[in-house]
Amino acid sequence: MARRSEFPKICVALGCPQPEKLERLAREACENGEQFLEIRMDMLEEPPRAVEVIRRLRERYPDALLVATCRRQQNGGRFRGGIEQQLQLLEAAVEAGARAVDVEIETAGQAREPLLDLQKRAKLMVSYHNFQSTPALDPILRRLEKAPGDLYKLVTTARKPSDNLRLLELCARPHSRPLVGLAMGEAGVPSRVLSLSRHCPFTFASAPFRPGTSGTSYPTAPGQVPCWAMRRQYRVERHTMDTRIYGVIANPVGHSISPAVHNRAFQARRIDATYLPFLVAPNHLRDFLKLAAELPVDGFSVTIPHKQKVLRYLNAVEPAARRIGAVNTVYRRHGRLHGANTDAAGVTRPLEKRLKLKGAEILIVGNGGAARSAAFALIDKGARVWLTGRNPDRVRALARACGAAAVDQAGLAGRRFDALVHATSLGMHPRVDQSYFRDHIPADLVFDMVYNPCETLLLQNARAAGKAVISGLEMFLEQAAGQFEIWTGRPAPRLAMETAAREALAAEG
Repeated sequence: MARRSEFPKICVALGCPQPEKLERLAREACENGEQFLEIRMDMLEEPPRAVEVIRRLRERYPDALLVATCRRQQNGGRFRGGIEQQLQLLEAAVEAGARAVDVEIETAGQAREPLLDLQKRAKLMVSYHNFQSTPALDPILRRLEKAPGDLYKLVTTARKPSDNLRLLELCARPHSRPLVGLAMGEAGVPSRVLSLSRHCPFTFASAPFRPGTSGTSYPTAPGQVPCWAMRRQYRVERHTMDTRIYGVIANPVGHSISPAVHNRAFQARRIDATYLPFLVAPNHLRDFLKLAAELPVDGFSVTIPHKQKVLRYLNAVEPAARRIGAVNTVYRRHGRLHGANTDAAGVTRPLEKRLKLKGAEILIVGNGGAARSAAFALIDKGARVWLTGRNPDRVRALARACGAAAVDQAGLAGRRFDALVHATSLGMHPRVDQSYFRDHIPADLVFDMVYNPCETLLLQNARAAGKAVISGLEMFLEQAAGQFEIWTGRPAPRLAMETAAREALAAEG
């Protein structure tokens, strides 16, 4: 059964309308050490011009493995010609130096003899793409295996977390020929990162090749992960079936810096583990837990909108988290899922460095899970807490639940607190021009839980007014360190985590 692969572990997919840009991007990839490139001929405005690009790349980088793809429009690509024209372009690409071609299963079904001839001169990949869903996989695999080919590629679209699981389980089985299985879309990122550990010969990535650079490539498929992240952040080439899996569940999840921070922490402590972004819609929480049980996922961070809803699915919840009514950390012990809350320490510890909490008067803005964690944690430390926010009914309900006082915005006139804790999404990227307080800020110490950007409009205004400020990044790192220590039982590498967080935020611009 096929297991060994002649291919490098990461194929960088490149496509854009102009041949000059395509060649420049491919050269940049090779100069950065990438040796396995897919050239999307169909994405050029004039696909035949890709042949000369391939020829020049072959001359300059003779060791590079170039894959020519000219996907037809009716099969998810941009090439408007027929099968005969498609095959002519692929023939020319092989003559120019492409060592492999990728053809969709629809073409393979109608051009068997020409492809058998082409297969004598280049590796033949036969691919199936579904841009809508992840249907039953075995019938698709049987269809692929009837086509001539040195390798098969089965690509679907993930609509829920368990779609990743089905693909990974398929990939882990022995096959007559090598099989690449991936799911497209943001929800399919876990399949891209974990596929090598499930015996796929390679996985796909996109430009850019270095963090903090945008590259000039057009996306060739939804959900592609940048090449630098696959190599440096996730370290996919080192993954095995024994690599422990962690992650964050959120909706949305694409801009989370948690994967950058926790993967850096695992690297710093030399732990064989990876941390993934799991896109989990509100109605897919149970589905994610199915995936978590079967992969398995050994622990995960919980954020919007799941911090309270996840409680019902846990086998045990730590007393503090139960009292707060929200968890941000889940860990597995002896097959059982336990919930904890490290947000509370993320709030109290930064404040304790600057203020004696017992007897302090603190105003919290918000009524969601973050505000709830802050209110309970500060009251437990002996602080006197007031709550305000844009939803008076929810503010009053939270105040009753935790023993705080509720106050509306008009009631803040003339008031002064020892500290203000902002626990809403106002001011978060990309809506950076928003702030709950436009003018008077009723505290001398201002703590904004928003960490992207590090310096929110609220903190800018507070600093300009001569007030002390605490960035949400400090809270984020504190709660992340707590999560790491729960999962691993080892001290968190705080400096490495902070460096990773700042790099990730800087890369987002």
